Amino acid sequence: MYGWIWRHLPGNTWVKALISFVLVLAVVYVLFQYVFPWAEPLLPFNDVTVNGSAPWPGSVAAR
Repeated sequence: MYGWIWRHLPGNTWVKALISFVLVLAVVYVLFQYVFPWAEPLLPFNDVTVNGSAPWPGSVAAR
């Protein structure tokens, strides 16, 4: 796939490298601005099950 993209980009090696870098930046921007915020509510990262009855040894609440 990457070889196909590289062969179809216009210009010499430096121009292709610059265009590739811009394409990577565009993909990262789209992921962070649209895809990750859309997918965040679907992921279980906020399902924390912590038992609050016993504090950590040495913590301020245990003293």
